[in-house]
Amino acid sequence: MRRIRDRSELFLFRSIKFFASFLPRSLLLSWGRSLGLVLYHVNRKHRQISLSNLKTAFGEELSPRVLKSISRRCFMYYGQVILDIIKFPYLSEKKKTRIMVMEGQDHLEKALRKGKGALLFSGHYGNWEIASYYLSKLAKLNVIARPLDNTFLEKELYRLRTSLGAKIISKHQATKHILYSLREKEMVAILIDQNVLRSQAVFVDFFGKKAATTPSLAAFFLRTQAPLIPAFCYPATSHKYLLHINKPLKISLSGDHSQDVLKITQICTKIIEIQIRKNPHYWFWLHKRWKTRPEGEEQDESF
Repeated sequence: MRRIRDRSELFLFRSIKFFASFLPRSLLLSWGRSLGLVLYHVNRKHRQISLSNLKTAFGEELSPRVLKSISRRCFMYYGQVILDIIKFPYLSEKKKTRIMVMEGQDHLEKALRKGKGALLFSGHYGNWEIASYYLSKLAKLNVIARPLDNTFLEKELYRLRTSLGAKIISKHQATKHILYSLREKEMVAILIDQNVLRSQAVFVDFFGKKAATTPSLAAFFLRTQAPLIPAFCYPATSHKYLLHINKPLKISLSGDHSQDVLKITQICTKIIEIQIRKNPHYWFWLHKRWKTRPEGEEQDESF
């Protein structure tokens, strides 16, 4: 049954690729929004996950009506993003240049001149995938990613990601590759906003609730002292994106490794939260972000 579903997903992906190869981008973006709206109404499971997450994050601040609106817009936005990512390799170089505005490039270039590489971090916000294309023009870029469960689709996604200019490093065998890349003065990009197992996590505040978060970004920073740089790519207009690169973080350390890892992870997570609050529907609310709970705390029944 799983194999049939995996092959069906592969067929759907390749069908979209076929149409993306010749249809105008504006039409595909419109179709993507419509597809997302359909999925919002028919995919009850992920609609409920998104609404539960939004209630956790904004339940005391926003009304149920507003939360539903954000959820619906999130589905529509990611329907658009998926088709845009698939379309991107078929765009001319001129069109690729036109759809992106980059801010803070000088922060990254200055950081790279220190000769320690750079640790870029972000979240599943906006369109983090196509940001690779523009970042990789500044220096060699390595992206940490978890392989998809669908092995057929993973091969397609791997080819797509590498076509954007990045080297993909599996999170399951990342340590050696990351350290080598930083020694070679390359960039390493890590998304740190998804749930991890308790055995792999530190728990930090995220929208007022403890969230299991990878400590890897903080650990690599402490080990290498590579500049730690927040970067976010999100819509500037309906058809263009803004890639905003912030200044490297300056963090005072205590010398206690565990405490410093916790502090760095909390600071970086807070930066992501602040960005999400600006445009909540650009974040991927369909993921069970608060699923793993601290020891002694009961699992939230909504997950």
